[in-house]
Amino acid sequence: MKSFLKYTLATITGIIVVSLVSFFIMMGIVAAIISSSEKEVVIKDKSMLKITLDAQVVDRAPNDPFQNLDLPGFSGNKRLGLDNILSAIEKAKDEDKIKGIYLELDNVYAGFAACEEIRKALVDFKESGKFIYAYSEMYSQKAYYLASVADKVFINPEGMLTFTGLASNQIFLKNALEKLGIDMQVIRHGKFKAAVEPFLLDKMSPENREQVEVYMGSIWKNFVEEISVSRNISVERLNEIADENMMFRVTETLLENGLVDSVLYEDQLIDFLRGETGIKAPKGIPLVNITDMAAVPEKRKEKGLAKDKLAVIYAAGDIGMEGSSSMGDESINAPEIAREIRKARQDSTIKAIVFRVNSPGGSSLASDIIWREVKLAAEEKVMVVSMGNLAASGGYYIACAADTIVANPTTITGSIGVFGLIPNTQELFEDKLGINFDVVKTNKLSDMPSGNRPLTSTEKAILQEMVDDVYTTFVNHVSEGRGMTFEEVDAIGQGRVWTGENALELGLVDALGDLDYAINLAVEMAGLDHYRTVKLPKQKDPIQELLEGFSTSIRINIIEKELGSNVKYYQLLEEIKGKSGIMARMPYGLTFE
Repeated sequence: MKSFLKYTLATITGIIVVSLVSFFIMMGIVAAIISSSEKEVVIKDKSMLKITLDAQVVDRAPNDPFQNLDLPGFSGNKRLGLDNILSAIEKAKDEDKIKGIYLELDNVYAGFAACEEIRKALVDFKESGKFIYAYSEMYSQKAYYLASVADKVFINPEGMLTFTGLASNQIFLKNALEKLGIDMQVIRHGKFKAAVEPFLLDKMSPENREQVEVYMGSIWKNFVEEISVSRNISVERLNEIADENMMFRVTETLLENGLVDSVLYEDQLIDFLRGETGIKAPKGIPLVNITDMAAVPEKRKEKGLAKDKLAVIYAAGDIGMEGSSSMGDESINAPEIAREIRKARQDSTIKAIVFRVNSPGGSSLASDIIWREVKLAAEEKVMVVSMGNLAASGGYYIACAADTIVANPTTITGSIGVFGLIPNTQELFEDKLGINFDVVKTNKLSDMPSGNRPLTSTEKAILQEMVDDVYTTFVNHVSEGRGMTFEEVDAIGQGRVWTGENALELGLVDALGDLDYAINLAVEMAGLDHYRTVKLPKQKDPIQELLEGFSTSIRINIIEKELGSNVKYYQLLEEIKGKSGIMARMPYGLTFE
């Protein structure tokens, strides 16, 4: 017994010692990484900015020093900030030691509007007289869209280029729900409110198909027109190319059609780049990545710290009353964002606000909380909205009270409509699982709504009235903010989705442009001369970001490993599970490539 206790105690002591040692080693690694991240970046002479968009592109870079490290548990949640990408390109343009940009692109994990903003920055970079060269073994359509701006586009001799046009694949769950014995009861307003169609139909409704064709056609039109200008290939010919080949495998065909300029292996490309930068072989080429370039201090144009400020407030993801998604996706915490807008309104040093919205919508209540603060801010200060990839439904709700709304041509917006979902699981529980429910209540509607029985006609009428009231409020807010009649907004509302280009024609937005355009517009409207830009909300410190990101990354990695490509269905169920109340949101599963 003594021997047993001795070995047990020794084991426990060993575990404690190992744990403490591991903890201190980990803290040492964290401290070293954070310390190294704070060191000043040194740019070598004859360097190139290398842009590789191999992670999800979000509006704002997370304050996480582990983002660029391949550590176990962190690989599934990497993100690149659009703000850092654009800042890196702008700084590279003005940095004498940077000779040009090297685009190494294959798959690009960014929305079309984000790609537009990056491409515009690359076009602006070329005005400096510096070069841009692009290379890939396999160009996706978005990758080629960005690469087409380059002075020369290179591809591996056995490489591939996808250029097939856009397609939208939407998930429909009606038959699956029927097999499970679940009746999804839907209350909605708006004949185009396609967010509920996956639960009711087994294919697109004519109205939904019409709107998808319109906005997807608008995106493709902008896509090919910009490539046409850069590559000097007519739009008609580009569409012929898209129709003729599913994907180009024969590099001679790519050369003949003018899509690429030369076929090179990577070692040949390196020799070419050495010649362009003036570096003698066999020395390597100094490359600067996006993160380091963005960290280079900006050159001050004026002396002293400006007192006047312009606030850029970021709101990205589903709109709700709580924090981030369990899958690590971005989300908009309505009380937090409302508080940030209020603080900016009450801060006398902030003279203008740019509200960056990138959201498919969400809770109507949460959207209204943010809308109220946007309206109050617009009454006191210059308030400009900049729309990213998405500013639809609740995303448009929170934008409509601004002085001016700026969207990218390919921004998905509109979707002015609302809906509610109440699943009836009675058949699932009673017929398939043998589980019964009984209820005691004091009043007729005490258990409304119930998820284990059908809605009564009275309950349906009450819920429909609630949805109609929310829709009326939504349309009234848009009507007031945009200076339109209720009837005019209702005619282009009904849950219909538009691109930024369409929305400009309809009066839902005021101008087409990126975040930089919106900032310059706000500066002009506020009459600012000497000012500085502050980004809000303030980001978490690196240690907090690390600890939160660690648990989320492990969860994501486990789920993705088990489900593979089917993880999107799990994410859909997670979204449904997390919803409550009446929703103003874009269709589920809206993806196209």
